[in-house]
Amino acid sequence: MASVTGLTFLALCLPFLGAIIAPAAVRYLGHNAAWPLALFPALAFLHFAGFLPGIAAGHNVEDGFDWVPSLGLRFSWLLDGLSLTFALLITGVGTLIVLYAGGYLKGHVDQGRFFSFIFLFMGSMLGLVASDSFLTLFVFWELTSITSFLLIGFDHQRAAARRAALQALVVTGGGGLLLLAGLLLIWQITGAADMSGLLRTGGALRESPLYIAALILVLGGAFTKSAQFPFHFWLPNAMEAPTPVSAYLHSATMVKAGVYLLMRLNPAMGDTTAWETILPVFGGMTLMVGTLLAIRQTDLKLKLAYTTVSSLGLLVLLTGFGSDHAVEAAVLYLVAHSLFKGALFMVAGIVDHETGTRDITRLGGLRNAMPLTFAAALAAAISMGGLPPAIGFLAKEEIYGALAQSSPWPIILTIIAIAGNALMFAIAFAVALKPFIGVRVETPKHPHEAPPLLWLGPVLLAIFGLAAAVGSDVWHTYISSPMASAVGGKATEISISLVPHLGTPLALSALTILIGILVYWQLDRARFLMAVVLRKLGPGPDHGFDAFISGLVRLSHAVSRFLQPGRLEIYVTVTFLCLAVMLLVPPVLYGELPAMPSWPDMQWHEAAIFLIAIIGLAAVIRARDRLTAIVSLGVQGFAVAVIFLLFGAPDLSFTQFMVETLSVVILALVMTRLRLSAADRRSPLQMLLHGALAIACGLGFGLLLLKATQAPFDLTLTAFFNHYSKLIAHGTNVVNVIIVDFRGTDTLGEIAVVTITGLAILALIRIRAGGERKLAANDPEVKGATGAGRQ
Repeated sequence: MASVTGLTFLALCLPFLGAIIAPAAVRYLGHNAAWPLALFPALAFLHFAGFLPGIAAGHNVEDGFDWVPSLGLRFSWLLDGLSLTFALLITGVGTLIVLYAGGYLKGHVDQGRFFSFIFLFMGSMLGLVASDSFLTLFVFWELTSITSFLLIGFDHQRAAARRAALQALVVTGGGGLLLLAGLLLIWQITGAADMSGLLRTGGALRESPLYIAALILVLGGAFTKSAQFPFHFWLPNAMEAPTPVSAYLHSATMVKAGVYLLMRLNPAMGDTTAWETILPVFGGMTLMVGTLLAIRQTDLKLKLAYTTVSSLGLLVLLTGFGSDHAVEAAVLYLVAHSLFKGALFMVAGIVDHETGTRDITRLGGLRNAMPLTFAAALAAAISMGGLPPAIGFLAKEEIYGALAQSSPWPIILTIIAIAGNALMFAIAFAVALKPFIGVRVETPKHPHEAPPLLWLGPVLLAIFGLAAAVGSDVWHTYISSPMASAVGGKATEISISLVPHLGTPLALSALTILIGILVYWQLDRARFLMAVVLRKLGPGPDHGFDAFISGLVRLSHAVSRFLQPGRLEIYVTVTFLCLAVMLLVPPVLYGELPAMPSWPDMQWHEAAIFLIAIIGLAAVIRARDRLTAIVSLGVQGFAVAVIFLLFGAPDLSFTQFMVETLSVVILALVMTRLRLSAADRRSPLQMLLHGALAIACGLGFGLLLLKATQAPFDLTLTAFFNHYSKLIAHGTNVVNVIIVDFRGTDTLGEIAVVTITGLAILALIRIRAGGERKLAANDPEVKGATGAGRQ
């Protein structure tokens, strides 16, 4: 078991190891580095594939390492049908993406940096889906946002790429904070700090009065990550990233993280009215918004990006529908989408790489020049369009089988699903056919078939999409059924195959295809109509994001100007004002003022010391220049030192004498070296305010000390230090032992502060002296006088 644990941990770490090695590999191997680098995700894929038989038999893998046992925190992972399927997609598609990137970015000066980023992204996503602990899940959740920021903004010299990266980070990172709050609330409600523990609590979370609050927070994280309306706008803008990133982002990784979270939490948070209302409503809106906006686009990547938005909406709709068939449909469609969308994005990248354009209106007749690419695109489009013999056909049949019911709500959702699937059918074949059939169109580059590193990925993904449907029995046994069991929270067996099933689902599939063919036939007109509608609607959420960021920047500037005006006088005044409030308000509010002591009997020399202190105070207040005020201020410190001496603390008195002497000398030295006005001129109002603050702070400290001295004295520490100073520290002077031994680190910190302050003062003086020398060097009169003196 220990060896399996170690190997699984190593498999989770392999992408991060690849990130470390990638720059050196590219430096020494050049464009050939893609092959050895692809071994990192490939080996992880093989390791996770080894769990398929056991998990298919119902044996989940829960393991990890203790991190902070006292708090119950572990670095733990959970592998069941859901997380294992995601792990296989992340590593399997990731292997193909690494190879594809090796060909797509061949010769790029920053290819090593790109591989590091893609491996970090891969490791973050792999850690997210495998995490059992809430804490590790959140850490990897945010890491996916950070690494996607690096990938989207890879071409950082372009403003559009920087904007898209920032937008993705703000939206998904903000959602991550909502998720953190939601997970902490779930932890508080159920006492479970990990997913496996939460799933064992049954309906405890659903029955809590805080369920709705936890649900909203979790949905905030999931909806922003998986680009649900109205947070969908960041995903198409992420197309500013290189195509390998787009293919990976949309097929197997970050955009499905929100869907993964909803599927993972379905057994614990599902089966409620809120769950089965919010998810279908937002999922249905996202499905329609994504497909309608995709119709408007002419860029191949943007068309595919918007259909990813719609597919994510469909997955959220199915996850929240609340039936076993809907879960089965969501599972089948998630895997199908990963295969056909990854292939189509790679095809779009190949077309752009070999022709120099992705504009569908400037492409045509590429079939003979790029036969392998065309075949892969057509096979992937068949799956996306829901035609046999692809796994997309099985997914669509299950979708209609789950939604086609006689009550009003399922009917509405069925209509939405038909419309969305029909539009996705049209877009799929627009991407797969229009660039390749028809009359040959002149392109910026002479087209030809891509090298193997580019076409290998889409061809294999397209083949897998067909093989999964043809071998559906094996596929369901090891992939679909275990995944549906994990999402549904109970044993589920999927049995759908390519054998035609006459009934409502098949009829709705035929209707979907018919509408899709009609939209494809009138695609140019549909694009024009959508352009008119969007112009009528005006700016959308994307412009709203810019307005939000602009307003946030203006607000931050205003707040900064108010709170940080750059004047030390204001900072010191506010600090002392807060100090006075903290010292005076609580005792008054809670009736904790000390009893006023009687006036003590003092001898004449004791009274003289206090009189000297009062005289020094008056001298400070009446001083007409800064130097006199500094020297007069030292009188207060010397008076306090004498008081310490009178009360039997000679070592403390000596320290006070030294500190006061050094303070006066240093302050006087600084004042003479800096260019300051001789006197401190303040208005009567300022003097009144500063005097009131000084009196308030002094009064507050006085009352606090009186209250402390009137409390019963606790001799515990006194007895401890008296007993152990000699025994442990071998010192008879208890005060010295406390300072040097028991509080050694504290004393070292105080010494460090004094040292740093002295160095800062020295630097300030040297800067001032250097400035004066430069002024003298640039002054002709000084130069002449200096020259005459030398002569």
